[in-house]
Amino acid sequence: MSDRPASERPEIPLFEIAWDELDVENATDSITRGGYWAKGPYVTEFEEKLAEYVGLDHAVVVNSGTTALVTALRAHGVGPGDEVVVPSFTFVATANAVELVGARPVFADIERETYGLDPSSVREELTDETAALLPVHPYGTTCRIDELAAIADDEDLALVEDAAESLGATFDGRSVGTFGDSAAFSFCQNKVVATGEGGAVLTDDSEIAENARLYRSHGRESTDYFESSGSGRYPDIGTNVRMADVVAAIGCAQMEKVEELIAGRRWAADRMTDGLADVSGVEPHRGLGDSTHVRQLYTVTLSPDVDRDGVIDALDARNISSKIYWDPPVHLTDYYRGRYDYDPGALPVTEDVAGRVLSLPIHPNLSAEEADRIVAAVRAGV
Repeated sequence: MSDRPASERPEIPLFEIAWDELDVENATDSITRGGYWAKGPYVTEFEEKLAEYVGLDHAVVVNSGTTALVTALRAHGVGPGDEVVVPSFTFVATANAVELVGARPVFADIERETYGLDPSSVREELTDETAALLPVHPYGTTCRIDELAAIADDEDLALVEDAAESLGATFDGRSVGTFGDSAAFSFCQNKVVATGEGGAVLTDDSEIAENARLYRSHGRESTDYFESSGSGRYPDIGTNVRMADVVAAIGCAQMEKVEELIAGRRWAADRMTDGLADVSGVEPHRGLGDSTHVRQLYTVTLSPDVDRDGVIDALDARNISSKIYWDPPVHLTDYYRGRYDYDPGALPVTEDVAGRVLSLPIHPNLSAEEADRIVAAVRAGV
């Protein structure tokens, strides 16, 4: 640890976006073209790169990960009167997307190995109104997606994977996002592939893909609105959640180095995990043995006897950021608790985990010195 006062040490932020000249060149190319800013060649290219990388036939890019979830649910026909089983240990957007299509989110508990949906808890929440499962792949690895896919198949339910945090992760040799009927990805600024904001729906189902395309652009069948003398055909209702060409241009550049971005995250995570190996009461998130982890977040779980606020204070004193994802869990946030009358104790594993997790800085360019500073700060706080 440096002898310099904390105020003089450079800050270690929760994340930094990894960019290079190709990101700038692509964005400049899109802008200086002088046209096709709303729909342009980079949108098509980004969709093609995503579909090829994940291994699915169709990718439909939209303006955020949240709208990707909404678009996917709409594409599956989920709406009023339906229930969708979701985790509460997730960013609120997962549940919000269900509400936004007029359906009801039903919260199931998580299990302790992956922090994803517990298949046994999911089965307990199924009703005649259940239309879909919406599991989350947490932190950059997979939930028990094979078991959840089996439930969806047995019960004839749509399976939409919330893969916002896990682009590039695999389970049993298969890419996350390929187990369900569709998957939603996010390209928010802290994600593995970052475009500032952005999202995508990926699927092998051509009907789902077409439904998603209609919804993202006002229900319009033709996507060449500004190239046609007519107004187009509108077979469905929709809205405008299109991705701008300049955003897709950055996405294309990011996809060129996606494996490098993941490798950088894994290296930094491994360095911190090794440094914390002998620290009692601190357990880094690992995931299933048959899965790979892209380390979109680097999260540790603290033992009940460790004061989480004390660890946060120790990090803060050394100019190191940290963040709690997610406490309170969604079912105990003001809106959902008030709307559905959830009380503490409803999801015991979710609530226990939410009270003990802490996410530390992670990004592809985190240096060895920074990783060691983070480890030393955690040691000081435990």
